[in-house]
Amino acid sequence: MSLDHPIFAKWPAEHPDRLQLFGLPTPNGVKVSIMLEECGLPYEAHRIDIMANESHDPAFLALNPNGKIPAIYDPDGPGGKPLALWESGAILIYLADKTDRFLPEDPGRRYEAIQWLMWQMGGAGPMFGQLGFFHKFAGREYEDKRPRDRYAAESARLLGVLDGRLDGRTWIMGEEYSIADISLLGWVRNLIGFYDAAEIVGFDRFKHAQAWLERGLARPAVQRGLLVCAA
Repeated sequence: MSLDHPIFAKWPAEHPDRLQLFGLPTPNGVKVSIMLEECGLPYEAHRIDIMANESHDPAFLALNPNGKIPAIYDPDGPGGKPLALWESGAILIYLADKTDRFLPEDPGRRYEAIQWLMWQMGGAGPMFGQLGFFHKFAGREYEDKRPRDRYAAESARLLGVLDGRLDGRTWIMGEEYSIADISLLGWVRNLIGFYDAAEIVGFDRFKHAQAWLERGLARPAVQRGLLVCAA
């Protein structure tokens, strides 16, 4: 079996029968690697070095014109036809449907889980990322601290929303671990770890979110997924 897509000219597949992952262990990248590990789907991972601008290589842009990781190529997509897919949230929904796992079957609860996934994508992810820029990276050199403080306040507010949701719940959807949790674990971990922003957002206040993060990071599939494409 050979894979007929320009991406494989630069990143050839050793196992073309398997789902192909193109990523890096960023908060968005680990969403998909964790999901794949949780699902147990056979896959092959390709490291895309964003610092070397590989996500803007023409071969990668042929897979994802937006030039961002992660992206996948499934040789056994819907109807047995190949599927190239990007945007981490779309990939999570696709993999949940493909494996019938980590997304509630009940239609109402399914959309509730997707609602929290969209909340992560439109709120928590972008805001945590901006705080990381202004608190740890180049933005920290700015004399004007209003941008940092704005994103710190909004990140803290979002953590409060998450904390409230988790009050009395093991996972975001109750006792059912789902793609809503998978989408958020890497971002909250990054915020208080790599971004070193636990103090500025007052993470100690959010006891339910703390316990949820500890439960999530204790899962073996999560631990494996965090290391995919690391080197």
